[in-house]
Amino acid sequence: MLGEVHSLAHEFPEHIEKIGQLSQGNELFARNAGHYNALDKEIRTLELNGAPIDDSAMNALKHDRAELKNWLYRQLLR
Repeated sequence: MLGEVHSLAHEFPEHIEKIGQLSQGNELFARNAGHYNALDKEIRTLELNGAPIDDSAMNALKHDRAELKNWLYRQLLR
């Protein structure tokens, strides 16, 4: 679905508390979470504006977001 929210809080509501703890106490997690949320916002904005970039660029953004999401999720499970 275009414009769908994929923020960490939306994707992992059962881990909200741990997301907050890691964001405060783990610099790498905080940096990657910030980058993930920025990518999500950028993708959502592009989708809502008719995706004014080529498909390969959009796919690269979505790939980067998925890679970050996987890394962040692994950290949440530790």
